[in-house]
Amino acid sequence: MQAASTISIRADLKDQLAALKRHPKESYNDVIERLLMFTADEEPLSEETLAGLEESLEDVRKGNLIPEKEIMRKYGIT
Repeated sequence: MQAASTISIRADLKDQLAALKRHPKESYNDVIERLLMFTADEEPLSEETLAGLEESLEDVRKGNLIPEKEIMRKYGIT
């Protein structure tokens, strides 16, 4: 048997949860469970991805950054 809990949420969040219901009688528990399924990535990051992240962090630590305005100017974005 499942344990039940009562939680307090803002009215606007409850409205957002209600809007995510697939049908009017779907429970908020089912909506939240569906949302949580999308938040967890069960596939670990590859060694290549981790190495790229470490390289990027090292660039940040060294200050090897290009200002956003410079990039936008280079690519003609205003």
